[in-house]
Amino acid sequence: MNYLAHLYFAQPTADSHFGNLLGDFGGRRYAQHLPSSVKSALENHYLVDKFTDSHYLVKSAKQYFSPERKRFAGVAIDVLFDHFLIRHWQHFNKLPLNDFKHSSYALLNDRIAVMPPRMQHVVTSMITNDWFKEYETIEGVGLALDNIAKRIRFTNNFAGTADDITQNYHELETVFLAFFPELIEHVKESGLERGC
Repeated sequence: MNYLAHLYFAQPTADSHFGNLLGDFGGRRYAQHLPSSVKSALENHYLVDKFTDSHYLVKSAKQYFSPERKRFAGVAIDVLFDHFLIRHWQHFNKLPLNDFKHSSYALLNDRIAVMPPRMQHVVTSMITNDWFKEYETIEGVGLALDNIAKRIRFTNNFAGTADDITQNYHELETVFLAFFPELIEHVKESGLERGC
């Protein structure tokens, strides 16, 4: 899952928001000096990723990407699922998305000083440029994916992935709507951050 989904599964605390994103920035390498509340949130991040990556629905969604882009389909699906979460936000969360975003940004901002350098840079950019606003449209998703393609250190055909998404939009949306409630239930049952 991508950043918004990980924040969706965070508790409404700065430590939880920090830990639920830290998994994308070296995670356990930094964990030994962190409070248990951040460690629990970090484990929650890994739980979400493991469940998502191994789920048959998510694996089946890769078929909707052209052969030259299939290698990066997982990355595209992560970003696209944030788009679908935004699109169906009110179905999954009572708090308006705008309020959630601003609250999450404020909580992350409270932990900027203790984040690893790359995470500081990314989170600062996410807050300043409101990345989740970009994810509201397929054009924005395409732009985000093209930017990821530019950062890949070897020649790739990942750019233009939005074409595959556009052609299979409804099928991919159906996958998300079937999968996400199962992920919610899995996180709830695991209760890794209960009492944190």
